[in-house]
Amino acid sequence: MENPEGGDSCRTNAPYLGADGPKLSRESGDDISVSALNRLRNKLGVTLNLKHPDARAVYADLVRKSDIVVENSSRGTMGRLGVGYDFAREVNPRIIYCSITGFGSTPDASPAKAMDSIVQALSGTMMTSGGPGDPPIRVGLPIGDLAAPLFGVIGILAALHQAQHTGQGQHIDVSMLGALTMMVAVETFDLLERCGIPQRTGLTVPRLAPFGLYRTNDGYVSICAPQETLARSLFEAMGRSDLMTDPRFRTRDARVENVRELDAIIGEFTSRYTNAEAVSIFERAGVPAAEVRNPDEAVRDPRVLARGETVRLEHPKFGAVDEVYGMGIPIKFSGATAGLDQPAPGLGEHNEAVYGGILGYSKENLERLKSGGVI
Repeated sequence: MENPEGGDSCRTNAPYLGADGPKLSRESGDDISVSALNRLRNKLGVTLNLKHPDARAVYADLVRKSDIVVENSSRGTMGRLGVGYDFAREVNPRIIYCSITGFGSTPDASPAKAMDSIVQALSGTMMTSGGPGDPPIRVGLPIGDLAAPLFGVIGILAALHQAQHTGQGQHIDVSMLGALTMMVAVETFDLLERCGIPQRTGLTVPRLAPFGLYRTNDGYVSICAPQETLARSLFEAMGRSDLMTDPRFRTRDARVENVRELDAIIGEFTSRYTNAEAVSIFERAGVPAAEVRNPDEAVRDPRVLARGETVRLEHPKFGAVDEVYGMGIPIKFSGATAGLDQPAPGLGEHNEAVYGGILGYSKENLERLKSGGVI
């Protein structure tokens, strides 16, 4: 549901895709933001101006027909508009109402606006990558924007299951800051630092040594060999079986204690080879290894394309005008199919289908709502 005066903010995110391919500026009405093409697929596009006094009745009709409401705004916004959870529950006691906010929906939570970089900064995420002394590093993915909705889905599914037994819906409150900070807490950074491992360890993970990224003569490879059997296989692949009897590297704890020396030995070995050569050497020995790829290579991996985990995006009017790839569904079902087979809708494209077809509004009523700026 979008504001008829402009729609979702992703519609104005560069780059855009049009008849002649991608561009940074919108040059015609047919140019569509790639963000919108990616994120709005499989959605029905309806508009409703919740600030209009007549919108409340329309929203109530939508809630009566719905099982789930998801809102993504600052704390209290929907309540101030008179259409928050209390209103939705009164209209439909079975409604599952999920609020995804920056800092939570409880009365003591901050009502401040939160965007991904704000949450990355507050959660400590920016200080988990890079090495000691480096400036903060923003994760290139909008990880806060992605993590919170995933927890929202988990909460919604659990609430739906409970509603099947109780007949009652409930409010699900997800905080972007909480979702991302919970992920940061998976590693005890402060404890490790007290034990002598820097909070920011750069390309490797010392507590799992050998584990991390190592330079080759044309890039980097990722190597993960924390267990004894994997470390032994790694040393054998390098032609350095002697390292398994070296007191500095004979046990996992010893390798952690002497991680700098170990990383230097591995790095010297990988630097002699290309990415492909190094990966081949380690894979033959059964050591988990992979080249570090650019995003454009990664989204075109035949394996993920074959599984529909990334998909080629098409302009709804002009089709596949360029090699543009977006999100697929990374879940395979044995008894069902899943995919994104409906293109991103235009602003209000499905107003008639939803308000007329589902809610039963007459054409005259639809025209009145449209001319009055309600939809």
